[in-house]
Amino acid sequence: MKPIATRLDSPEPPVHVAIIMDGNGRWAKQRNLPRVAGHKRGAEAVRAAIRASVELGISYLTLYGFSLENWKRPMSEVTDLMGLLRLYLRSEIDALDADGVNIRFIGDRSLLADDIVKLMEMAERRTADNSGLHLVVALSYGARQEIIAAARQLAKRAVEGSLDPDDIDEAVFNSHLTTTDIPDPDLLIRTSGEQRISNFLLWQSAYAELVFVDTLWPDFAKADLQAAVDEYHRRDRRYGATIA
Repeated sequence: MKPIATRLDSPEPPVHVAIIMDGNGRWAKQRNLPRVAGHKRGAEAVRAAIRASVELGISYLTLYGFSLENWKRPMSEVTDLMGLLRLYLRSEIDALDADGVNIRFIGDRSLLADDIVKLMEMAERRTADNSGLHLVVALSYGARQEIIAAARQLAKRAVEGSLDPDDIDEAVFNSHLTTTDIPDPDLLIRTSGEQRISNFLLWQSAYAELVFVDTLWPDFAKADLQAAVDEYHRRDRRYGATIA
């Protein structure tokens, strides 16, 4: 997948787009299908979103694949989701690697099965030197928990004497997050019409433009991503300042 050349007068695409992929269950329910059918179709939408991001010149794409709260879902659904994750990791890495995609995962791996963690680690090692799209997948992830973990690390360093509490600023705090070397999202999209960010990248999205779309995730296509990017370009990003 090679980025499509843009016109000289086209605005620069957002560097980092984050997406809360919501609506798989509702998509299936509307069609009288089991929820797993929605998740399977959602996996196809992931492929389309990756391809569209490359074509639109987006450098970083973060997908909210599975939250810490999702562990509370019925065990049968969690089992189906983990099975699809295994299948995706085994079937897609060759193509992602060939396309130069750099993949990494954020979240609490201790809750995931050992074989899934090994597949994740293999994918990260294999694509580590790729310089194309940076694909970040949030699995077993919660932003509040990430912030608490960073605060705990800083507290330990302060107690040990390796860090002066007065030296803690945004940069120091950010360096203890799992996304420390990833630029903050410029655009955060949530599908399915829900208007909340559900414990996703709370620190990192402080100045992200939020776009909520009615499209259910399994139906999310390049046109929907392009529309969200167009909306992003219509926003006046002042970062709290005023423009004279």
